[in-house]
Amino acid sequence: MPSIRLLIPCLIVVLAGCAGTPPRDVDNICNIFRENPRWHDHAVASAERWGTPVPIQMAIVHQESAFQRRARPDRRRILGFIPGRRPSSAFGYAQAQDPAWQDYVQATGNRGARRTNMGDALDFIGWYNHVSHRRLGLSRNDARNLYLAYHEGHTGYQQGNWQGNSQLQSIAARVDQRAARYQQQYQTCRDEFRCWRWYQVWPFCR
Repeated sequence: MPSIRLLIPCLIVVLAGCAGTPPRDVDNICNIFRENPRWHDHAVASAERWGTPVPIQMAIVHQESAFQRRARPDRRRILGFIPGRRPSSAFGYAQAQDPAWQDYVQATGNRGARRTNMGDALDFIGWYNHVSHRRLGLSRNDARNLYLAYHEGHTGYQQGNWQGNSQLQSIAARVDQRAARYQQQYQTCRDEFRCWRWYQVWPFCR
């Protein structure tokens, strides 16, 4: 009995570590969801609530954090070796900055939201893109421009700050390409995740 009591905390630590580990194959959305089926539920819920397709949400997460739950921007280096401040407050799966995250919490009332929670991160991405669609007139299927607005902020996008930034435009093009590739993959495996829980019965599940 004592050995079992000692084993349980160890098991909890191991499982917690696994929960924060990025998927093994981040280039295939089907394998991402096979490894993390709850992420599919979260992405579908966000898509239904805000309108951003599942592949675009996941392409943005890939670009922003590479699916690392506690991702942060690297610290600036002073004199080349002294760790300085981080360039922004971006944090978590969606790399949401403090002001945007606070706006999201206030707008949705989701006061328990955490940037290290994939469900909350995907809901944030959906909400932000919904605002981009409403405020900037961007299509919900336009991964490239949705990402530019996501990266630059709505005011920055309107001001065209990104137009002279060839590196950012290249990144936005990669997000668009990845979203298209994820979409092709998703079409082949989507039905796998409709009724993955033992208590779900078709057709009463997503």
